[in-house]
Amino acid sequence: MPNSHKPHFLKPLLPDFHSGVTIPLGFFSQHIEGKTNRKTWKLRSDATDQTWEVIQEGRRLTGGWKDFTTAHDLQIGDIVIFKHEGDMVFHVTPFGPSCCEIQYTHPHIINEEADADDVPSFSFDYCFQAEVTASNLKEDKLYLPEGSTTCTALNKQCQEIILVNKEGNSWTVSLRFSEADGMYYIRRGWRKLCRANRCAIGDLFVFNVVGDGKTTPLMCVCPEREE
Repeated sequence: MPNSHKPHFLKPLLPDFHSGVTIPLGFFSQHIEGKTNRKTWKLRSDATDQTWEVIQEGRRLTGGWKDFTTAHDLQIGDIVIFKHEGDMVFHVTPFGPSCCEIQYTHPHIINEEADADDVPSFSFDYCFQAEVTASNLKEDKLYLPEGSTTCTALNKQCQEIILVNKEGNSWTVSLRFSEADGMYYIRRGWRKLCRANRCAIGDLFVFNVVGDGKTTPLMCVCPEREE
């Protein structure tokens, strides 16, 4: 999970991702545009000590990106988190299609089931479906299913959660727990997510909740799977 004090963004890997990825507009405007004249990103990961240089063209990462993805065996449906370390250096953390962090036990050897003593105790496996309704849009509030109370990524002390769409854009919204209903709910941001994604009443989201129960959790929109 990225350190909440360092700027970061997520990118689900869609078809043709080898040709490049687009930097989310919000991140680009706040942390890149006008902040530096450099057009080369330095990517690092836990897979190797190597630093990968990738060319930025506008809001796209292009030259060198394919080499990075090939070396890390990234696939359609994976999710990568870019954490800005400063001076155009980014630490990249890849997650598999099940949202389990990919563990690299040796260069070019990938293991998605690392020893529990070696990695943080993240929860990646709580998925649920949410429907856009007239009432939850009007109230700007979405109740999570009762089953979310068993998700270790969430706790009653957490006051916010980050919603992430398939393009890697994110919205930080309020997270609360209703003692009366025994359910978590989000507010002040649900309507914005729906509008930004041009959702209509009746549309469905499939979310995957990711977190360790200590840092701000993520609620990621799952990419569609091709038949």
